[in-house]
Amino acid sequence: MIPPQRARIAAAPRDTEGHTVRKEPLAIILTADLAAKARGRAFRQQEFQKYLNSGCGWVPANLAIDAFGSIVTPNPFGAVGDLRLMPDASSIASVALNDTGELTTLVLADVHTPDGAPWECDPRTFLKRAVADLDAETGLNVVSSFEHEFMLRDDAGSPVNTPFSLESFLEEEELGGRLVAALDDAGLEPEMWLPEFGRNQFEITLSPASALVAADRAVYLREITRHVASSLGKRITFSPIIEENGGGNGVHVHLSLKDRDGRFVTYDAERPSMLSDVAGSFAAGILKYAEAFQAIAASAPLSYERLAPQRWSAGGIFLGENNREALLRICPLFNTPGANHQTQYNLEYRAADATSNPWLILGCLIRAGLAGIREQLPTPTIVSGDSDALTDAERNELGIRPIPSTLAEALDRFEDSDVARDWFAPDLAATFLAVKRAEIAKTAELEPQARYDAYAETY
Repeated sequence: MIPPQRARIAAAPRDTEGHTVRKEPLAIILTADLAAKARGRAFRQQEFQKYLNSGCGWVPANLAIDAFGSIVTPNPFGAVGDLRLMPDASSIASVALNDTGELTTLVLADVHTPDGAPWECDPRTFLKRAVADLDAETGLNVVSSFEHEFMLRDDAGSPVNTPFSLESFLEEEELGGRLVAALDDAGLEPEMWLPEFGRNQFEITLSPASALVAADRAVYLREITRHVASSLGKRITFSPIIEENGGGNGVHVHLSLKDRDGRFVTYDAERPSMLSDVAGSFAAGILKYAEAFQAIAASAPLSYERLAPQRWSAGGIFLGENNREALLRICPLFNTPGANHQTQYNLEYRAADATSNPWLILGCLIRAGLAGIREQLPTPTIVSGDSDALTDAERNELGIRPIPSTLAEALDRFEDSDVARDWFAPDLAATFLAVKRAEIAKTAELEPQARYDAYAETY
């Protein structure tokens, strides 16, 4: 599949003396790293087929680039080694990066070693292997969707917050309309755009898709959203927190299970809360290993200011119904005309944010769920109603556990977990720990607002 070279023909740009300025249409091969940044290399679009077949060079130490653009040292790779970014044609997307309508082609890559084998430290390969193991052992596949929240950084409006209001829709109609169009043109199947609870906060959702496609779309969504906002002269951020005691942005990962015949198997009308037996074990695995992979889900020091009770993020590790404080939530069903509960029923993991790599977090959710199925864990206690109203004794009786309170604690829980660490190649785990501990040390030197600003800028 070779994408179109241009969306439409426009007048060629000219310089101040009237001379035609030549600009070559580009294509970009991308991966996403441990800081959840899309990075890659660009080439002439007319050579797309060549690079689709051959890929392009990459460097192992690029995996150790932190959120602020520095290579963390020491790392397992140093200056040694070579890799290859091998494009996956199924991930091709096109985005108009200027007003001429000219398209830039994007394609996501798997990272390979020089002998053509998948690199064991590649985050996209990490997810692909988790998907393959779940299918091989259970015959099941995950259908997923990532919901993203972000905030406008430029606030020239009223001091009154107006979530979900027509006023907010109309005020940012240009941004919303262009963003939905850009995501649609890129093949990401946008669903809804809405102003959220936080001040100047918006949410954009995509249609469910198979696990790899859903995570690929999440990588693209973040970059396309930033670009659309920038093209309108607006600054946005996906940062988990932008000011002390202020609002924050999360990423909610929706999950349902489907068998090899295409039947959704998460729903069972005869079971408590209609959660099937196999989906109950899958959920139990996520909860059992939640602390061990929390650092993968929310990977910045300030992520943990948001992940606290009474912040509508995730106030505890439990399976909840009608409760947005739950780490894992059963999404409600509605008996609307033509509703298909089999396809609608899903679980929502609520403790991730945009500092996490979509391939890694979804891979960890699948690995944890698969462990729950292997171990034949029973369906967890389903907590209904307001968990904040429970006493400590009641929370203990229901098995509600606190989320790690800092990134440092979450990293220690990951390092101490033989199960979770074994999901990762040793060098991938070591690089993640090195990058994130260096990030903790670097940002600890900043004044609080400077730290918030640094994350708002980079995410």
